Amino acid sequence: MGRKRARPSSFRPSVRPSRSSRLARITASAIRTLKPWKPWRAAGCTAPISGAGSQSPRTAVPLPLRQNGSAAFAWQASPNYGSRRGKPPHALPGAPTVTTRIDGRRPDALRPVHLATNVLDFAEGSCLVEFGRTRVLCAASVEDRQPPFLRNTQSGWVTGEYSMLPRATHTRSQREVERGRPGGRTQEIQRLIGRALRGVVDLEMLGPRTITLDCDVLQADGGTRTASITGAYVALQLAVRKLAAAGVPEAAIQSPVAAVSVGVIKGVPMLDLCYEEDSTAEVDFNVVMTGGDDFVEVQGTAEGKPFSRSAMDALLDLARDGILDLFEKQRVAIASAG
Repeated sequence: MGRKRARPSSFRPSVRPSRSSRLARITASAIRTLKPWKPWRAAGCTAPISGAGSQSPRTAVPLPLRQNGSAAFAWQASPNYGSRRGKPPHALPGAPTVTTRIDGRRPDALRPVHLATNVLDFAEGSCLVEFGRTRVLCAASVEDRQPPFLRNTQSGWVTGEYSMLPRATHTRSQREVERGRPGGRTQEIQRLIGRALRGVVDLEMLGPRTITLDCDVLQADGGTRTASITGAYVALQLAVRKLAAAGVPEAAIQSPVAAVSVGVIKGVPMLDLCYEEDSTAEVDFNVVMTGGDDFVEVQGTAEGKPFSRSAMDALLDLARDGILDLFEKQRVAIASAG
């Protein structure tokens, strides 16, 4: 056998770079070619309002952006932005002037609201609530039992149930009992009604009992869940009155609670939407508030373009004005019930 050739001293074996190192070099090269991130450009605006507006959301909350044609409902921040001293106008900047709606109302007007009490002979409390053509029958039933998770305590419970008659809508809907269980929408509304009412009740003062609010929609023309909450509070108040003999004070209900829908239609905030308005709204909110000016729940959805903080504030102010009117109607209905 011949002798092996000696390798030159400068020889280095060829080693292929690993996949991870190649990816790292490619990523570093790509990052060097990127332009600096500018949040106001991402939002469709031409320049930030101030230095704070150019900071990343990770480190600072940017101010509202200047109005831009491509940014829905965006408007210039006022000097007292965030202050509670002033109430912003309900109309959004640039929105068309709308004086009447489908049913002839102003944008900030409720539908005709009626609360008839003691409409059922056997329920401890009852109320037939009407928001325009939406009608809901609310009944409060008191039972001397507790849910399993409250056994061996002196705490009570308030819960809600919601149902809709088959012909409450334009076309007949199947009864949920025939389907075998409540639908997802029904369960969501039932939980909302229960949360809204428990938010204003001292459950310890209620004692070891359960009050169930049954809300049955007789006719639906938008806002059935908000009408249910508003009427259920009246029925609950009447039921607690009848518990005085059992030692339950009326103070167990600490505040009124009511709810209303608001939305944006063609750029205009509107109060208490009927079905036709609700089905075409660009933004749709359900707002539940207490007499202490606190929120129990806010459900808000953009059906098309996202909405700004300014639009949300305008809608919440509009809802608050409507709920204050509902509180007065509840007070009159309860007082007239005797």
